[in-house]
Amino acid sequence: MSKITSSPRLSHLNISKMKKENVKIAALTSYDFSFANLCQEAGVDIIFVGDSLGMVIQGHDSTIPVELGDIIYHTKIVAKGSKRPLIISDLPFATYQESPKQAFSSAAKILKAGAQVIKLEGGEDMASTTEFLSRRGVAVCSHIGLTPQSINQLGRYGIHGKNDESFAQVKKDAFAQQQAGAVMIVLEALYADLAEELANELTIPTIGIGAGPSCSGQVLVIYDILNITMGIKPKFVKDFMQGQDSILSAIRAYVAEVKDGTYPATKHLYR
Repeated sequence: MSKITSSPRLSHLNISKMKKENVKIAALTSYDFSFANLCQEAGVDIIFVGDSLGMVIQGHDSTIPVELGDIIYHTKIVAKGSKRPLIISDLPFATYQESPKQAFSSAAKILKAGAQVIKLEGGEDMASTTEFLSRRGVAVCSHIGLTPQSINQLGRYGIHGKNDESFAQVKKDAFAQQQAGAVMIVLEALYADLAEELANELTIPTIGIGAGPSCSGQVLVIYDILNITMGIKPKFVKDFMQGQDSILSAIRAYVAEVKDGTYPATKHLYR
């Protein structure tokens, strides 16, 4: 295990500067000390502590069962394992939708565990919550497009922006969150043309996962890039272990391909 460095941790202001300077942002979703340390050594800019841990770590069929305590625990150990990457942690299902005050209470616990930014799912419908949090010192990353916490309402995991109505709604969601004070937005499972419009028109960084190459940066789950996730993988996932002799080399290959625009390639896009 490599020694953890003491370089300053990135803030969302550093990420915004990267967007302005057209420097691609490499992010990974990770959940523990060891992987966080490897992410840092490989040059990852953002570590997301995602509620996807419910599926990847806990073996659930969705993110719904994840508790606030789970995110707090994994945030603490990711923070211990890294010193440079910005840490963005999810607000789990039913810990913020009831009211802005509930959201603030949950966010405060996660920030105290070591996150710098909290992520919530929602667009126009959650803009008032984002504004409430932003006005109280909480940096918010919005998550729009495919929102996994809504799977029971959506019925399936699908691509967004396919028709005019969906296209228009995603744009409304994005700009509502930006106006409310979100510091960046995750775009998941969007048609590439829509993601490109948003990346060009929004002033805040866009982090894509299945949203094409035009986003300010990319994020994948670390287990996916290492090809150790069970089950069928989405079209946008790439196995970065191929041709590599170590996990660290695979993560470095991912970072390099994000930075130089090689990933995502055409075969990873929804058009």
